[in-house]
Amino acid sequence: MATLFGFSAILMWSLLAMLTARSGAVPPFQMNAMTFSLGTLVGLAWLAMRRGERPILEVFRQRPAVWALGIGGLFGYHALYFAALRAAPAAEASLIAYLWPLLIVLGSALLPGERLRWFHLAGAVLGLSGAALIIVARSGDGIGFSSQHALGYGLAALCALFWSGYSLLSRRLGTVPSEIVAGFCAATALLSALVHLAIEETVWPAGSSQWTAIVLLGLLPVGAAFYVWDHGVKRGDIQVLGAASYAAPLLSTLVLILAGEAAFSAPILGAALLITAGAVLAALPLFRRWIGRES
Repeated sequence: MATLFGFSAILMWSLLAMLTARSGAVPPFQMNAMTFSLGTLVGLAWLAMRRGERPILEVFRQRPAVWALGIGGLFGYHALYFAALRAAPAAEASLIAYLWPLLIVLGSALLPGERLRWFHLAGAVLGLSGAALIIVARSGDGIGFSSQHALGYGLAALCALFWSGYSLLSRRLGTVPSEIVAGFCAATALLSALVHLAIEETVWPAGSSQWTAIVLLGLLPVGAAFYVWDHGVKRGDIQVLGAASYAAPLLSTLVLILAGEAAFSAPILGAALLITAGAVLAALPLFRRWIGRES
């Protein structure tokens, strides 16, 4: 069940591109500040509903290392990703940044009680191949790495390391309640607001449709998704979640097609087959357990 919770985060992240496209010209860090503020409210509402189970102050009374991990994961990932997109072409930067699911699968071998098997690695590699097909198809110009964009590539690699590291280390903090993510979101919103005021010009959404897109962003892919992901990586099958994460760019592209923002193509079909095969391969032991329960 925890693994399914984690996968629901991937489903919500598939809405990110479409909702962002519908949100207007709001600058990245302003968008972060707005949406992570809403994401904070999601966690506070969750805490309010469960206030009889655990005192609210106890949730936020955590070691400095826990706060450093959470804020570094959420704010660090987004800040590095935006910086990478400014310093390198979007296709190449996105492809490097999307190494994080593969890094989760590889890094899981270092976690207590986990063992990396060939089907986990093969599934993640198939997923990466499918994600690469989608990114190339979106760019329209193919992938062409150049030394002049080395800084951007390095930032994208750090981006992948930050999110995979956050996910893997969260696994080792299984006793820390997932409600703490509300604090991580609040800190990310504050830091993003400060960066926005320092380097960006404020642009507010125009009209109800853009405001609706931003509210949905804050409630789902930049809100609830982080809470269920935290629960999934702490208590679910982190290797399956890592490989299945490559479904996010595929589902995101399919959502854009349904919304009329993109067109269907042969690379997308190929990516669907690769990512589906990779996810099924990585989840082999999970399917075996389910079959064993039913027989």
